[in-house]
Amino acid sequence: MTDRRELAAALREAVRGEVDLGVTARALTTMDASNYRRIPLGVVAPRDADDVAAALSVCREHGVPVVPRGGGTSIAGQATGTGIVLDFTRHMNRLLSLDPEAGTAVVQPGLVLDRLQEAAATHGLRFGPDPSTHSRCTLGGMIGNNSCGSHSVAWGTTADNVRTLSVITARGERLRPGPGWAGAPAGLRELIEGELARLRTGFPDLPRRISGYAVDALLPENRADVARSLCGSEGTLAVLTEAELTLVRAPRARALAVLAYADESGAAQAAAGLLPYRPLTVEGMAADLVPSAADLPRGGAWLFVEAGGDTEAEARAAAEAIVRAADVVDALVVTDPARQRALWRIREDASGTATRMPDSSEAWPGWEDCAVPPARLGAYLRDFRALLAEHGLRGTPYGHFGDGCIHVRIDFDLLTEPGVARFRRFSEELADLVVAHGGSLSGEHGDGQARAELLPRMYGAETVALFERVKGVWDPDGLLNPGMLVRPAPLDTGLRFSPLPREPVDVAFGYPADAGDFSAAVRRCVGVAKCRTTSVSGSAVMCPSFRATGEEEHSTRGRARLLHEMLAGEVVTDGWRSTEVRDALDLCLSCKGCRSDCPVGVDMATYKAEFLHHHYAGRRRPAAHYAMGWLPVWLSWAARTRTAGAANALASVRPLARLAKRLGGIAGGREIPRLAAEPFSRWWRRRRTPAAGEGPLVVLWPDTFTEHLSPSVGRAAVRVLEAAGLRVALPPTLRPRPGGRVGDARSRSALSLLTARRGRVCCGLTYISTGQLDRARAVLRRTLDLLEPVLATDAPLVVLEPSCAAALRTDAPELLHDDPRAAQLASRVLTFAEALERLAPGWTPPAVNRPVTGQTHCHQHAVLGDAPDRRLRAAAGLTGELVGGCCGLAGNFGFERGHDDVSRACAEEQLLPSVREAPKDAVVQADGFSCRTQLEQLGGVRGRHLAEILAQALGEEA
Repeated sequence: MTDRRELAAALREAVRGEVDLGVTARALTTMDASNYRRIPLGVVAPRDADDVAAALSVCREHGVPVVPRGGGTSIAGQATGTGIVLDFTRHMNRLLSLDPEAGTAVVQPGLVLDRLQEAAATHGLRFGPDPSTHSRCTLGGMIGNNSCGSHSVAWGTTADNVRTLSVITARGERLRPGPGWAGAPAGLRELIEGELARLRTGFPDLPRRISGYAVDALLPENRADVARSLCGSEGTLAVLTEAELTLVRAPRARALAVLAYADESGAAQAAAGLLPYRPLTVEGMAADLVPSAADLPRGGAWLFVEAGGDTEAEARAAAEAIVRAADVVDALVVTDPARQRALWRIREDASGTATRMPDSSEAWPGWEDCAVPPARLGAYLRDFRALLAEHGLRGTPYGHFGDGCIHVRIDFDLLTEPGVARFRRFSEELADLVVAHGGSLSGEHGDGQARAELLPRMYGAETVALFERVKGVWDPDGLLNPGMLVRPAPLDTGLRFSPLPREPVDVAFGYPADAGDFSAAVRRCVGVAKCRTTSVSGSAVMCPSFRATGEEEHSTRGRARLLHEMLAGEVVTDGWRSTEVRDALDLCLSCKGCRSDCPVGVDMATYKAEFLHHHYAGRRRPAAHYAMGWLPVWLSWAARTRTAGAANALASVRPLARLAKRLGGIAGGREIPRLAAEPFSRWWRRRRTPAAGEGPLVVLWPDTFTEHLSPSVGRAAVRVLEAAGLRVALPPTLRPRPGGRVGDARSRSALSLLTARRGRVCCGLTYISTGQLDRARAVLRRTLDLLEPVLATDAPLVVLEPSCAAALRTDAPELLHDDPRAAQLASRVLTFAEALERLAPGWTPPAVNRPVTGQTHCHQHAVLGDAPDRRLRAAAGLTGELVGGCCGLAGNFGFERGHDDVSRACAEEQLLPSVREAPKDAVVQADGFSCRTQLEQLGGVRGRHLAEILAQALGEEA
């Protein structure tokens, strides 16, 4: 058995990059995007090729296996290992050179594909292959798997676009493979030249044959291309340190033809017939994978066919010619780049969306990318569907129909012995079916552990034996990625679900989408790693902490992996008390971006609250949990005792402010927000009588921030809502007797004063975000008691603070899943814009007629949606778009000690630049108190709620 301490010491002495054999590093790399799990000894992040050679030398001396890893999005298990994982994403991630004249680029293996595409685009070039994971997959991983992507009908696989490679063998030999036997290890040429007949007859001829080793690339008629033969070898033959790639000329304009068919069979049969029109893509997917709101032509399945041209008109003409040639139910041609991107996102998210069936049951990879000749795709899909039905399984195929390559997630039961046995039987029979159609077991993602055991069914035992001999030439000690491709581990062993608890874990939230099972909620993360993107576009949010730190443990996937290992109990051994999980979750902003942006709806904000609830049960919490978690209590005391002015005065005395921040766990560089001299509800009582008038009644929610810190927002909302003809009331502050008045915030009688319970409504957000879930439940139950007379009517609740609205709409019913009133309350919650749109549809807002800048609140984006807000802004003449991302303050997050750097980095990503670059007359919209505070403290800019913007315009019109 390897002595981990000795190995760590030897690696640290030899390698200049990071060496980490700790719990967190191991837990983060137990899995990729497959069904498999292998526990490594540790992770090394080499700085250069010398570090790679040094790490290989140490591992060889200690008999420790090595697996190279890029983005960790492999679907067959090949990015996992039991020895040392080489992480190329940290340091060896550069574009070394780009020659636009020659159309080539030299890259390191850890470079993310999108970074190469961005650099090449400035010269009108691009790298042809583009998997749906292009925003986070690395070039090294693409070469290892021979990845393809949607444009392979035009530009081929990764192997088709590789010129030369630089590699290091397990025994430390540095080679530069290329055509003409360049860079071949000793003995390879002799081996191949003795098997020429087998190589010429034993490999199916189809565009997406990825399975096995590409040893036929070593035939004389194929230029004896050693570099090409290494593509798809999954890190089992040599370790890549550098690659010279061929770039292609990108068309100046593109048009996307979306062709609708009655079903997937019709789409599959039509795909091959479109290839003579030289399309750039022929992608297929069915209705099961498409969100209901997707803007697609009517049909049950679609082909996404992209055409190129020198001009938009030329591209459109090419796309329209394809439409005329296709026998379709309906069609759509799009030339607007933004709309094209929106449509492509539907297709790219399918790899995550497909992991949940329509009834929310789980589906898994394993047979993710078989490929058959394109002309046989329709027949293959019919037989595939029949085989699914025979085994009682379900799955929705999608993928690269033009290349005959099908992706599918299947609802295998991988948790029980009978389910795993059925998984094996189905795999064996499907392998035979693919071979019968002249296909390849893998058409894009490689064999790994998922399919390598079945390669003899495709190639025969003698060709597989040849693969083993090739492996022996390159890696005679079997050091590199053992268990993959040759001499593989059985396909039904090492499944990642096997160590998870079989009984539901006792948790606080209801997890309704996962049948109340926290393990199932954690299993949602399948590793596609959309959270690892280093930039966001449009209104997207996920994952701001990863973009700020670049660390896997601060990505949604990384945190989900740690929670998985916490439940498994083998690497993370101290359960809910784990400091590793706590530390990874500490920089989670609870922005909820993953709830909407993650293709499978991982909700890390909820998981974090759940973890903190258990982690601190019966123990003292961090000071910030008391200082900011209980903020509603402290602010209410200040209001009742009318000491806001005194508190503000004390906070302005620097020594006292420093002491208060130190005691409260608040970052020293943060200013303490000033309390309002007059709370919103006190202004309400002073200025008016209970609601009257003819318009619909709305109950305006006095959230903690509006009540005590930004009452101007509440006052502005009242003015606008009343200008729109609505009657405004506030929730009760006493739980009234049956038949009491609804929501005037001051219902009192002698009897009620003696018998009623006094209180104020609260969404519990600050308690939820700090994991004080028992307190949150108590607060929410008190709120429901107060709201009973409101819930007895049909009056909606208008919530001005997006984070509070999101908490009421999602957190409350999930936390109080045993109280039907919580779901009833959630259904009543409206945002400010929703209330105006639904209840005052005939009202015309005042004309602002100015550009607008700012950021869509992350909770608004993730939970509430902002379409009504967009329409309201447009009606008011507010032009321009708000940016995505997160402001970085995120409630208590940015105030907590230790979070300031990440908070500022998040603000500098999109929010602050958008404000700095805005026109001078732009209105800065920030609906959340945190967003306004961040703008003021870091940017010196006053942001305003949309209600304030409209209220001011009403005044200007008067």
